[in-house]
Amino acid sequence: MATYTALTTLDSEAAAQALAAAMEALDPVPTGIGVMEIEDGLGRREVGGYFTERPNHAGLALLAVIHGARPFAVSKVDDRNWVAQVQRELTPVEAGRFVLYGSHDADRIGVNRVGLKIEAAMAFGTGHHGTTRGCLLLLERLLRRGEKARRAADIGCGTGVLAMAAAKVWRVPCVAVDIDPVASWTASENTRANRLHPWVRSGQGAGFRGGLVRAWAPYDLIFANILAAPLKRIAPDMARHLAPGGVAILSGLLRSQARGVEAVYAGHGLRCEDRVVLGEWVSLMLRKR
Repeated sequence: MATYTALTTLDSEAAAQALAAAMEALDPVPTGIGVMEIEDGLGRREVGGYFTERPNHAGLALLAVIHGARPFAVSKVDDRNWVAQVQRELTPVEAGRFVLYGSHDADRIGVNRVGLKIEAAMAFGTGHHGTTRGCLLLLERLLRRGEKARRAADIGCGTGVLAMAAAKVWRVPCVAVDIDPVASWTASENTRANRLHPWVRSGQGAGFRGGLVRAWAPYDLIFANILAAPLKRIAPDMARHLAPGGVAILSGLLRSQARGVEAVYAGHGLRCEDRVVLGEWVSLMLRKR
């Protein structure tokens, strides 16, 4: 069965959400509509629709004009199993002692390595992105210093890899939450695949609002691999949920955004003591004084 995608960009969240809502009136109706922030530091949003029939080009063009969007780019998607193809093409990712791998690479994990099986899925965080790897490298530095968290949390967990990494090396309670129900489900499945479900509790929630995160606070270590704007918004909650001397490992930051995020967290008593820079991406380690 042929499928199609229609993508455009806008300059604000409000305009993007309005366009996404208007797309529900198209004929044929998209089977899926999404709004995503473009990680370029400009605050732009991408709006996309997924169709199982050829979309109405005239209708899309009219919506783009009405909502001030760029013209939609419509593409036909090949009928193939994309997840299976990605699984074949992804290679293991190393970050210090950690190795993230798919089941097709299970026999390639060396001894004395901390292996985490992460399949390609509909959630962010297979480890191939510089932000996930940067967080793991900062965790590696904590381990080398002999530090140990008694409880850890992963805010915006994606596939749950960061919570699982902490659980595997320390065997302590870890919480993994994401606003996306697909991500929280994926994290739960991954913890079971890695036999870490006795230590990792996963669920759906926005930042620190959910009862699961609040119930297990305070934390000695909190990961938040999201984006600069939401990282700034959750800074007060981050400070409240960290134990004295606790560490926050933050990522999803471009180089141009790191100083601004540092400044916000400094205002809440968290000081930067380490960082990892991988290409254009920065991961920060902050400690609560």
